Amino acid sequence: MAAKGGLAFMGEAPNITGRDPVMRFPRPLGEAAATAIALCGDAAAEIWRRRTGQSQSVRVDVRAAAASLAGYAYLRLTPGEGARAEDWEAEPGGWRAWGARSVLRGENASNPAVGIYRCADGRWIHLHGGLPHLAERLLEVLDTDPAGIATAVGRWHSDDLEETLAEAETCGAIVRTAAEWRDHPVAQSLRDRPVVELHRIGEALPVPLPAGGAPLSGLKVLDLSSALAGPTCARTLAEHGAEVLHVAAAGRRDRQPFLADTGHGKRSTALDLKTDRGREKLVELLRDADVICQSYRTGALDRLGFGANQVAALRPGIIYLSINCYGHDTAWSGRRGWEGLAQAATGVTVPGTDGRPPRLAPCSCCDYLTGYLAARGVMEALLRRSREGGSWHVRASLCQTGMWLTRLGTVPEHMAPAEPDLFEDLLVESRTPFGRLRHLPPVTDMDITPPRRRRPPPLPGADPPAWTE
Repeated sequence: MAAKGGLAFMGEAPNITGRDPVMRFPRPLGEAAATAIALCGDAAAEIWRRRTGQSQSVRVDVRAAAASLAGYAYLRLTPGEGARAEDWEAEPGGWRAWGARSVLRGENASNPAVGIYRCADGRWIHLHGGLPHLAERLLEVLDTDPAGIATAVGRWHSDDLEETLAEAETCGAIVRTAAEWRDHPVAQSLRDRPVVELHRIGEALPVPLPAGGAPLSGLKVLDLSSALAGPTCARTLAEHGAEVLHVAAAGRRDRQPFLADTGHGKRSTALDLKTDRGREKLVELLRDADVICQSYRTGALDRLGFGANQVAALRPGIIYLSINCYGHDTAWSGRRGWEGLAQAATGVTVPGTDGRPPRLAPCSCCDYLTGYLAARGVMEALLRRSREGGSWHVRASLCQTGMWLTRLGTVPEHMAPAEPDLFEDLLVESRTPFGRLRHLPPVTDMDITPPRRRRPPPLPGADPPAWTE
């Protein structure tokens, strides 16, 4: 049965209630999120039916789904010993993620190295120097300090700057309309591909779906991803019963609000994959894993011996998920990318007026939607493995998701609240290592196996590198 945007449900269509606009933006963000989340619930229900013979209904509310696209921005924290003050802003009623208010208004963050600037040819370009090494390379290309970014960008032709930033291995994308993007060579490479791709990459015997009290009980997931898209996929799998072990990269410092939002239901260990010991330990974990989620730049894990084909040879029957920004097997596959860059490139952004820059969505729509759609792809691969056997490579990208979102049309944004809805009525409270956290719960409602968050988000590396008994 067809879902919004040409995707298909496996069973009876879930009941999606409500409509857009929930947020002040002309794209149907809530209905897109509800569709992606419903696809996950539908797949989980189908897995449960295959295992037990029991059918169940799936329900998703559009407003709650829309809220989930900015889940980290709605967090309210009463800080504890594990809280890192520089990642949060103190507000009445609890700390909120640093920069959350700007995100919810679709504005640039206060970091000048992350923003949309006008080039000499009148085109706008989105820069993302959100990490120190990326900002350093960005400033080297522009030959300026942070205060002079706008002036420096104004000396460049947009195409030249976009290419030079990519060559310097930092981040930038010209703000294009959806029509302009469709004519771009990268979009042409993605045009005839599904939003989430499934490829059989090896032979293995069928693996029966294990028993347990939730659809994914008994399945083990290694989460090697960071930021939002990959971790959202792994969190979704945990909500439906999978055991998820997050593997924090040595020396990586992810923002705590991201970890607090996407870490529910997981354990976390730390491995340095550039060392023999770290690689050996990951091999041990992989031998018992069913799924690996990774969002490294294309080729990064291959160089360490853990690319999709390498892992399939090591662990036949693996479901291997790869997420990147610009799609797989495209001319831009190896480029660094982030949420705002995907919005800018694919035409999700709203054109600026009266000299003002184009407007981003008031949420991280490409990241979270990609995470949900990828989780659906992983569950479909698990079903295929149970019937056909094989190892499977699931591929998703922020730009494939952005293209899907632009195909859903527009909504009358003036009918949404003028000020961002903070969804305070939806928040629930958990005790976490970061402190007392108010957060959004799972969106999906299911008759028999509703998603659950079985443990609070951990601090990175808090657990040993082992599966639970």
